[in-house]
Amino acid sequence: MAKRKKEAPQAIPPMTTFEQMHLNAAGLDIGAEEIYVCVPADRDEQSVRAFRTFTADLHALAEWLAACGIDTVAMESTGVYWVPIYEILEAQGFQVFLVNARHLKNVPGKKTDILDCQWIQQLHTYGLLHASFRPPEEIVALRSLARHRDNLIRYRSAHIQHMQKALELMNVKLTQVVSDITGVTGLSIIRTIVAGERDPHTLAQLRDPKCTKSEAQIANALEGHYKAEHLFVLKQALAQYDFYLQQIRECDAQMEAMYGDLPPADPDTRAGPPPPPKKGKTRKNQADYDLRACLYRVVGVDLAAIDGLDALSVQKIVTEVGVDVSPWPTEKHFTSWLSLAPRNDKSGGKVLRSRTLKTGNPANLAFRLAAQSLSRSNSALGAFYRRMRAKHGPEKANVATAHKLARIVYHLLKYREPYDDPGEAFYEQHHRERTIRSLERRAANLGMELVPRSTNSVVVS
Repeated sequence: MAKRKKEAPQAIPPMTTFEQMHLNAAGLDIGAEEIYVCVPADRDEQSVRAFRTFTADLHALAEWLAACGIDTVAMESTGVYWVPIYEILEAQGFQVFLVNARHLKNVPGKKTDILDCQWIQQLHTYGLLHASFRPPEEIVALRSLARHRDNLIRYRSAHIQHMQKALELMNVKLTQVVSDITGVTGLSIIRTIVAGERDPHTLAQLRDPKCTKSEAQIANALEGHYKAEHLFVLKQALAQYDFYLQQIRECDAQMEAMYGDLPPADPDTRAGPPPPPKKGKTRKNQADYDLRACLYRVVGVDLAAIDGLDALSVQKIVTEVGVDVSPWPTEKHFTSWLSLAPRNDKSGGKVLRSRTLKTGNPANLAFRLAAQSLSRSNSALGAFYRRMRAKHGPEKANVATAHKLARIVYHLLKYREPYDDPGEAFYEQHHRERTIRSLERRAANLGMELVPRSTNSVVVS
């Protein structure tokens, strides 16, 4: 077995002592009912105080910090309890550091005899804590509604299952003749059943012309055993479905108004109309307005033109990362924050493990779902996904393609350049040329020459 080539030793930075970087720092330990605050010992007779979590107490906390000469505050992200105090302190002009709980645990130290707020204040004073990324306030507001809309869709899907169960209990095989019971044909039939119609042939006449099943097949599936209790469940499930559908529409109207209040990416040209929509099947649960045009106006580039991404996935990415990628200096920093880059665990110059970290970042999920949808795409990204799948399997191919999508999005957001798909043929040709160059280098290292085979040559075995 060939020995592993050792890496060149890197330059060792000079050892420096810890210096106090934030002299006017405070630490907060946030709970549901009380907040413990620690300031430097020379700022007040009582350097650690406890405040209740009512709004008046939060304003009193901010006034006490200002009286102590504090200009930066560090706090741990605990559930959603940190949101009100974060917003109040930020509005008062404090520099707030929202710290990941894992970062506090990874810093070694003996804090068994001190409070958590004292430990956070001490670490923040020496600059050992890094603030988590938080988008601008207007993007945070959009993100809240985008996440709420996703929850409404999940709530609505539960009542779709209730309708399916009620139909099965009555032996109405609607799910076997229509692909989606909430489509045009399915909903028309369900609403007519709830209204009192039982004749299968009358119900089958509600078939949409685009439905693949014939009217006779649908009538045969609708000849069920209707019972009052199951019809009641079906009626209430349909009402709940309609309720959440209305809630989603109201949420879309509110988000459309919020998009209109955001400034355009290019105030001079106002971005102009987006390119024509992509061809193909439209994804379900799309917004009830021209979301793609709103995103194009705010972002300044059509991210939905990237293969695998649509308006909803672009909205999820934009509401999580914003439209300014300056917090991440390079594409590598961006993909690392998304947990789409491998984390290499090294020891003795050897890589022991290379894996991506688990994360709950919604933008990570959006990129992964977009990568998974490229399995049959005739684009360059689709060809890349299939090559990675053949080489490493579907799981690693999904991560690798999501990583490439994230790099493309970062580049477009940074330079505001339109996306141009080179196509599957271009990617295959480019990959073939790279393979040939690699084989030529390997042959040259062995003292040989790579000669292309002529079409008229005869190979003798």
